[in-house]
Amino acid sequence: MSNFLAIDFETANTAPDSACAIGLVRVENGKIVHEQAFLIRPPSPEFFFTHIHGLTWEHVMDAPDFGFLWPDIEPLFRGVDFFAAHNSSFDSRVLQSCCTRHDIAIPPQEFTCTVKLARGMWEVRPTKLPNVAHFLGLDLNHHDALSDSRACANIVIAAERDGWSFETGYDNVGERYIAIDQL
Repeated sequence: MSNFLAIDFETANTAPDSACAIGLVRVENGKIVHEQAFLIRPPSPEFFFTHIHGLTWEHVMDAPDFGFLWPDIEPLFRGVDFFAAHNSSFDSRVLQSCCTRHDIAIPPQEFTCTVKLARGMWEVRPTKLPNVAHFLGLDLNHHDALSDSRACANIVIAAERDGWSFETGYDNVGERYIAIDQL
């Protein structure tokens, strides 16, 4: 079993550095050991996605920006084999953009995409997070950053229980499931 960090960002608008919430779930040896969510003040008060996640500028205007929050969350990023996210290209781009904006070294770990993992391991289609959560019997309050990251963590835990390995990218019968996205 691996050690990983499941990450989910919610964004205010189409700018990749407009993170307004982050959910983080750390898993060690198949067990959730820490979970936390934070509101983040994005660089702009423009909110286009309130209809998706329910957050507005008023919710986050007194929250720390990503640069100020980083020292509090950075320890969760250390010592993990990989990051996991559902549709990881989105979350990896937001992480990279937020780090770049605040002159923070981008964490070097690769992302495992739980969309690709669910398709490869169980042939789940469609593979939106609610579909995969339903397939695995997981609770989900979709677009709540902590709930989404917890579901993502549990998808990886289930895949590892079913034989998937981050180290090899293979399941226990030798089928290769590429689920990696790099920053």
